[in-house]
Amino acid sequence: MTFGNLHALHYLWLLPVLVLFYLWAYKKRTGEMEAFASSDLLVHLTPSLDRKRQNIKALLVLLSVFAVTLSLMRPQWGFEWKEVKRSGLDILIAIDTSRSMLAEDVKPNRLERSKLAVKDLIQKLQGDRIGLIAFAGSAFLQCPLTVDYNGFMLSLDDLNVNTLPKGGTYLSNAIKTALESYEGGKKKYMALVIITDGEDHEGNAAEWAEKAKEQGIKIFTIGIGTREGELIPVTDEAGNRMFLKDRSGNVIKTRLDEQSLQDIALTTGGSYVKATATEFGLDLIYEEKLSKMEKREVENKMIRKYYERYQFPLAIALLLLCIEPFIRERKD
Repeated sequence: MTFGNLHALHYLWLLPVLVLFYLWAYKKRTGEMEAFASSDLLVHLTPSLDRKRQNIKALLVLLSVFAVTLSLMRPQWGFEWKEVKRSGLDILIAIDTSRSMLAEDVKPNRLERSKLAVKDLIQKLQGDRIGLIAFAGSAFLQCPLTVDYNGFMLSLDDLNVNTLPKGGTYLSNAIKTALESYEGGKKKYMALVIITDGEDHEGNAAEWAEKAKEQGIKIFTIGIGTREGELIPVTDEAGNRMFLKDRSGNVIKTRLDEQSLQDIALTTGGSYVKATATEFGLDLIYEEKLSKMEKREVENKMIRKYYERYQFPLAIALLLLCIEPFIRERKD
């Protein structure tokens, strides 16, 4: 026999609590009666009271609690062989790690908010492989495609604006790295999600989007930031907070470039979402698009499907609770 929910074992602590309650109630009632009359006199005042039946009633309640707990533990015995097929997508997440992602028009800042959204996405995945690309002036496969979500999260936590030495934002490098990381695979089961403010400093992302389309890869883009722009806070060597400046000493303001992100997504048959303070958009892309894409078969195996037998202890518990009220505490 096996159990499908051993966590319910914790409910057994109710049994000693009930035993202590019954002992306390018995002692309290006995004390109150002895305060009213002596022990010898009580025997004559309550000749019909049956202590044995009282104990039986208490025992029935305790046994019913035990049976209910056993039912919650989902006892199982007997099984049949069942074929299980597991399928999933290959999802590559490309996150912009340029210094413009330090802008705080999205709290706590663009980069940290992006990482939080990806962590929320992980909770929804079931069998999908996921990988991570960091890109700025260059691109790097931070985590190859994997179903080890804990390992992916470690790579995600390590992501920062110093991950790549070359600054700037080159969307083409992110797409190129994604295509190269999946050579030899069935790309129709692959999706690339790019999270960035969209400031493409190179300008040939459209060419790589066409290459992705030719290979059957859909690209989904999330624009983070505001069209009005935001200053980029940085910390100098002395630890003082200041704003990033260009070589001429002018303060740099980073703005969201939605047009390039929309064009990339449209080219490959993907979609574009603008992240807001209340809705980042990654969950929306997964639920509306990714979850409905054709998935590759990841695993096909036979497993034992055990029969649930929780009904038996549950029925015993109900029977005991039905019997308990019919047991009188007084002698006939």
